[in-house]
Amino acid sequence: MSGRARVALCAWAATLMTACALLPLVDPATWILQAAFLLAVQSGVGAAARRVPLARPLTIAVQALVTLVLLTLVFARQQALAGLIPGPQAFQRFADLLQQGGDDIARYAIPAPLESDGIRLMLVGGVLVIGLLVDTLAVTFRSAAPAGLPLLALYSVAAGLSEGGTDWLWFLVAAAGYLMLLLAEGRDRLSQWGRVFGGTPRGPGGEQGGAVAPVRTGRRIGAFALGVALVAPLALPAMNGGLLDSSTTGVGSGAGDGGTISAVNPLVSLRDSLNVNENRQVLSLETDSGDLSNLYLRIVSLDDFDGTTWKPSKRHITAVPDGTFPTPVGLGPDTERAETRTTISAADWYAQDWLPMPYPPSGVRVPGSWRYEPVGMTLVGDHGQNTRGLTYEVRSLDVQPTAEQLAAAPPPSPALKREYTELPDSLPEVVSQTARDVTAGAANPYEQAVRLQEYFAVNGGFEYDTQVKVGSGSQAIARFLKDKEGFCVHFSFAMAAMARSLDIPARVAVGFAPGSPQADGSVSVGLRDAHAWPEVYFEGVGWTRFEPTPTRGSTPSYTVTDTPGSSVPDPALPSRNPQAEPSAAPSASESCTAELKKVEGCASESAAAPVTGGSGTKWYAVLAWALGGLAVLLVPLVPMLWRLRTRSVRLGAHGRTEADAGPHTLAVWQELTDTAWDLGIPPEESQTPRKAAARIVRLGHLDAGAAAAVHRVADAVEQVLYAPRPRPTAGLTEDVHLASAGLRAGVGRGTRLRARFAPRSTVRVAWAVSARWAAAKRRVVAARPTLRKASGQQS
Repeated sequence: MSGRARVALCAWAATLMTACALLPLVDPATWILQAAFLLAVQSGVGAAARRVPLARPLTIAVQALVTLVLLTLVFARQQALAGLIPGPQAFQRFADLLQQGGDDIARYAIPAPLESDGIRLMLVGGVLVIGLLVDTLAVTFRSAAPAGLPLLALYSVAAGLSEGGTDWLWFLVAAAGYLMLLLAEGRDRLSQWGRVFGGTPRGPGGEQGGAVAPVRTGRRIGAFALGVALVAPLALPAMNGGLLDSSTTGVGSGAGDGGTISAVNPLVSLRDSLNVNENRQVLSLETDSGDLSNLYLRIVSLDDFDGTTWKPSKRHITAVPDGTFPTPVGLGPDTERAETRTTISAADWYAQDWLPMPYPPSGVRVPGSWRYEPVGMTLVGDHGQNTRGLTYEVRSLDVQPTAEQLAAAPPPSPALKREYTELPDSLPEVVSQTARDVTAGAANPYEQAVRLQEYFAVNGGFEYDTQVKVGSGSQAIARFLKDKEGFCVHFSFAMAAMARSLDIPARVAVGFAPGSPQADGSVSVGLRDAHAWPEVYFEGVGWTRFEPTPTRGSTPSYTVTDTPGSSVPDPALPSRNPQAEPSAAPSASESCTAELKKVEGCASESAAAPVTGGSGTKWYAVLAWALGGLAVLLVPLVPMLWRLRTRSVRLGAHGRTEADAGPHTLAVWQELTDTAWDLGIPPEESQTPRKAAARIVRLGHLDAGAAAAVHRVADAVEQVLYAPRPRPTAGLTEDVHLASAGLRAGVGRGTRLRARFAPRSTVRVAWAVSARWAAAKRRVVAARPTLRKASGQQS
């Protein structure tokens, strides 16, 4: 095995050994076998590209393309063109899987189940990306030391998530892999440049040894460095709170009153939850509330809007209050309320860091380690605590304001208004302009909020569609207002942003809409009940729920006015679009379950979205992607195709005159020497044709017939080079075929395959391009004095 091949093998092993640090994070750990195989294919492609040889950037590009094809074959085969070529749908599949993986990481406790394709893509794809970086640095660019940086990044991710006590073992495995890579590169360099450092050992007779001492010295240095890395931290002062400290896996620190909770995005799986094939039960409720339509389970509120998405702000958290919670912000004594008790049981697979509760909670009895965020009145798990299999009891207030109270609400405090009406400068003007147009003539913030709700849920022509992308960027809300298709995320985001543009404090709540009543009196909450809704602040009432999403949830009773002809729907019924005409045909929707039908939670059968042109993929886009994919597949075959074309031209038809004898003979000779080169016998340009022929016969181990054919071609070349009037020689093409067959018979199958698919002689293309470039530069340099002289004469 050559030195570079040994380094490539060690780079593969080092990446795989470092990836073992991820094994405790997922159960079962069979994904490592798939990653090892794909990583071996990636490394093999790099080795083949370097043997051609290809330029370094082209080698990296070929490896990256093969890696993309491998990931497409494993994770997006159904969405790819011809099952292999990645197209727009395949990339969308990757994006969906990564989004799903991010949500599963946040939802599941360690070890997470491997059945999640999103997590598996993150693991396998991440290992392949790190493997490509390591192979590029250590093998392609022959610099193994910097390859430790991507290996360190991979290990750091694993160590940062792991909660086990065997982290030191995975560190030893990763460090051993890195040291093995350094040792392989050192031996490769020594084999090329000789002894670098260290004295050579003495033999029994006092003679000098070989290059063993540098290898031993390198091993000693590596062992010493590893020992220092393991022992030195024991003598250093302890530093708590670091990135890899296992005691900081949760939020906050300790059991006291300090700590903060960082901003997270709980929306990553909302769309996937609404589109699941099976509406799995997430929570089971038992409540004494007489109005189930208002029993929303709130997980967290999103109050920070940066123009791209809504997310919770970084808030101070405290210990969970004993007994009764503080009165919600803004709730005055004149607002009617009733306290309800709800017992909630979470499924044993549902691991949510936030505790779903009715809002506003007035008290919680929950086992485990939880912290309290006072502004949002939410509970979040501390140090890995989650809801998996948990049963807890929540006391909450059923706040019952009237429309008159909301309409007469005084202005909020300046500080609260400033915080909850903040909008980024990147928000398109069409958002605020639409809000002003919709609420024109409204007498107060309450009427403005009601008109915004009516605009989305009733008279704005919006359609509920869970297949629409969530969208990102500052134009996402503007696109939603134009297309008028989306699901709860779009409606809640848009209404909250438009309310803020009218100086009305608003935020977005994420959780579950009311579930389905069961025969035993309980309420079942499923994945498809996942929901987002806006909350608007009114002084004296506090944060108040609105429901702008059509066909979802229930319209709050306090948004129904006594005005004759009001377009606000009946709060007892789900919102629906009045513009759609009834249809005699049954609905084809498969997402409506029996549970949803019980509470009329299904979309209206007449609310079919209009068919619009141009929504599918254009034919020319498919053609472009197909041509691009074919081009990608043909790139590795270009050397073989070029070689076949060159051989055909050299050995093809030619003139029969004496003038044609010279060019044809030289072309046939070059084909013979290039064939020998492809099969492992590089040419020696300084040798005469006769000596070159003897060298080919000797190194190729040719039999008598093939050897005679090689010498006949060499004799014809000498005649062309030295005879005054060279004559055409018959049978040269047949001689080349005979000699080529003899050369191929003397090598192994691997050499023959390499000669066919990655012929070494294709490097002549690069030489030719370089020569032409140099000639062009010489012509430009030679033309400059002439141009200067001509310009001088004209002046």
